[in-house]
Amino acid sequence: MTRGRKISSGIFLLSVIFVLSACSSKKPEDTAELSRQDSTAIGQEESLDSRSIGIMEGRTTGPMLPVYFGYDRSSIRPDQVPRMKVNSDFLKDNEGIRIRIEGNCDPRGTREYNLALGEKRALVAKKYLVNVGIAADRISTVSLGEEKILLHGHDELSWAQNRRDDFIVEK
Repeated sequence: MTRGRKISSGIFLLSVIFVLSACSSKKPEDTAELSRQDSTAIGQEESLDSRSIGIMEGRTTGPMLPVYFGYDRSSIRPDQVPRMKVNSDFLKDNEGIRIRIEGNCDPRGTREYNLALGEKRALVAKKYLVNVGIAADRISTVSLGEEKILLHGHDELSWAQNRRDDFIVEK
C-alpha cells in the first residue's frame, strides 16, 4: 500500500469514528426535559400488544389463527389442521359471529394468477369450516391475491408468511 493510500485510509477511518461519536444518544438532561413536557401534547399511549386490537397473527382477528399454504398450493397442509380446529371451535362457541376469509398469496406469479389462487385458498378454508358444522351463510370469502402483502422481503420466510388465509370477524 502506498503512503498516500495509507494516509487516505487513516483520514477516512478517523472521519467515520468522528461521525459515529457525534451520533450518540440523548443526554440525561434532554430526556428529563421531555418528561416535564405536557403529556397531552404527545397523545395517548398505545399498547404494542397486538392482541389489544384484536389481531393476533397476520391480519387475523384473535383468537382465530391464519392458515398458511405451500408454494402454489391451495390445500390445507396437515400441520395447519390444528389452526383450522381453533377457528372452527371459536365459531362454534360464538354462533352470532360472521367472518370473512381473505385468501393471500406471495408476490410471485401474475396478478390474475394470484387472485385465482387466493380465491381457491379462501374457498378451501370455507369448505373445511362448513364440513365441520359452521353455517355457510356465516362465512364470506375474498381473494386479495398479492394486494395486501404482509412481509415485503424477497426471501422464503417472507413469501411463506404471505401465503395464507386470514380470518376476519365482520362487524
